Amino acid sequence: MNEEIKITNSYLSFKIGETSFCVSVNKVLNILELMKITNIPQSPEYMLGVINLRGEVLPVIDSRIKFGIKQSENTINTCIIVLDIEFEKDMSHIGFLVDAVLEVFEIEDEALLPAPSIGNKFKSDFITGVFKIDNEFVMHLNIDKVFTSDELIMVNIANDLIDNSENN
Repeated sequence: MNEEIKITNSYLSFKIGETSFCVSVNKVLNILELMKITNIPQSPEYMLGVINLRGEVLPVIDSRIKFGIKQSENTINTCIIVLDIEFEKDMSHIGFLVDAVLEVFEIEDEALLPAPSIGNKFKSDFITGVFKIDNEFVMHLNIDKVFTSDELIMVNIANDLIDNSENN
């Protein structure tokens, strides 16, 4: 008897603008209500600033700016997803501002459809594919590839500057 083993994984889905995205729940550390974010001068446009998360300085990224999605007003549903991002074998924590968290869902890996592409315009390294759930497409993000190494270095430098200023 030749049984196929189907692998099922859990994902957290969320909205950025009108688009639904998801990440593996293994990458999600926390979901926070929107709070005061301290600006960092001369930081990249997509970096909103930092928050204090249980004594840790956490950079917060505006996912709308990062993905080139039309800016909208923050609402009661706007929140920060705290993510664990791997960078050069080190783990970094980053807050990812999203318009709304939707749900946690489980789905078989084989349900992942290829990422959309028209030429090379829409294909990206960080959108690994699309799940179709209840007649809606949910873009699967490889969160470890959303930021370039230069961007993560900038985020880490900003963290170091803030850590050093707090210690002096």
